[in-house]
Amino acid sequence: MLMMPLIKTNHVTLLCNGADYFPALLSAIRAAQDEIYLQTYIFELDETGLAVGLALMQAAQRGVFVFLLLDGFGCRKLSSAYIKTLRAAGVEVLLFRPKISPWTFKRSRLRRLHSKLTVIDGRVGFVGGINIIDDFNTPLHQAPRIDYAVKIEGPLLAEMRHHAQILWLRTCRRQLLRPRERRLPVIAVVEAGQMQAAFLIRDNVKHRHDIENAYLTAIKQAQSEVVIANAYFLPGLRFRHALMDAAERGVRVVLLLQKRTEFPLLDFATRALYGALLNKGVLIVEYHQSVMHSKVAVIDEAVALVGSSNIDPFSLILSLEANVAVHHSGFAQQLRQHLQMSIEAGTPVTLNDWQQYRGVKRLFSWLAYGLVKVLIALIGNDEQW
Repeated sequence: MLMMPLIKTNHVTLLCNGADYFPALLSAIRAAQDEIYLQTYIFELDETGLAVGLALMQAAQRGVFVFLLLDGFGCRKLSSAYIKTLRAAGVEVLLFRPKISPWTFKRSRLRRLHSKLTVIDGRVGFVGGINIIDDFNTPLHQAPRIDYAVKIEGPLLAEMRHHAQILWLRTCRRQLLRPRERRLPVIAVVEAGQMQAAFLIRDNVKHRHDIENAYLTAIKQAQSEVVIANAYFLPGLRFRHALMDAAERGVRVVLLLQKRTEFPLLDFATRALYGALLNKGVLIVEYHQSVMHSKVAVIDEAVALVGSSNIDPFSLILSLEANVAVHHSGFAQQLRQHLQMSIEAGTPVTLNDWQQYRGVKRLFSWLAYGLVKVLIALIGNDEQW
């Protein structure tokens, strides 16, 4: 199943939750010799954040160029004192769109840096949905957050490094800052394995629909199964039709969604879509054991998508996102097996459940969906949603 131009000879490692991700990330930072680019939406000063921050400062102090790009809204609670500490240690820190006034409803203010991307020495990189925050740093603190990332070695890193550099330079220019002069190391393309993969971004320049199109192509080409686990799910018409068309032609389509998010409006709006999806045979499972922050998919146990992009208007038409598509059956099957544990722990939603959904709640769902559509129109989106 060829969805897009794939780069060969990579090695991609699946990292499940912070328990896998942070030891691998910290090890790579501590081994860095030349440069580190790290982008994140949230940088929390809990035990995990302090460990990552210390590793970045230690790298800078031994002469590594460290470029830390934080989202202004996602990191609005990060203290200015800590940012000064990072800078004093030699870490270059920038806030992407630091103006977050709630009184200015502009499309540009809603464009956030939502990607979680790290590239170290052009030799190892990380992409996924995991912010710099403890797994147990959740509203209820009862069970660890479920999320995924990948560790990448191989030629794909050249694209990842280029993207990280360009975004850093653009942010400097937007804030009228002069980038720090430095030597530009020549990074040789090193083959690391036999896995084919593609690096996908969503930006507001040349790649506005790349991630969404990758999903749509994979769904349209699916022959046996599509499993999507996504924290915030409110797809547009094209996406919904692709899922329903796949189910109608006999593909098993499974949606693993959060039962409750921190955004009640989105919860109600998502449920407005349940009836049409269930009528076409799409299987919906709501997960409620802990916070499910996943943004992944597996198609035919052959192709996997892992990244930061939710399937909602803010990720697909506003935020800067980064995903990786991995064309490798072993990797896809490993992710599929991990998702199965969450599916079995979740609660299936049947068509009968939806039909018995109380009238007032159903009305709220459609009102919420209508309000979301109004908000999308106000931010100037020209797509059908």
